[in-house]
Amino acid sequence: MIKKKLVKQMPRFKNEDEEREFWATHDFTDYIDQFEEVKLDLSKLKPSTESISLRLPAYLLMRIKEIANSRDVPYQSLIKIFLAERVERELKFK
Repeated sequence: MIKKKLVKQMPRFKNEDEEREFWATHDFTDYIDQFEEVKLDLSKLKPSTESISLRLPAYLLMRIKEIANSRDVPYQSLIKIFLAERVERELKFK
């Protein structure tokens, strides 16, 4: 025998605090059938960027380009990766 799941009616909330209290004591899966599916396409979403001018010693830029070439990535992308990794490391040690 197949049991049918009883669908609970979700209440209307007066404010976010009331809704927060409700979800703290209720299981979302009991109400999931009442929500409509939303399709999101985030494939073209890019983080906002800002252009800067950065002067590097010629030898350093040449070495970065060599590393980028060996990894088959654009040198500017490699610089961004290096900077992001270093910033992450610095923030962990704060």
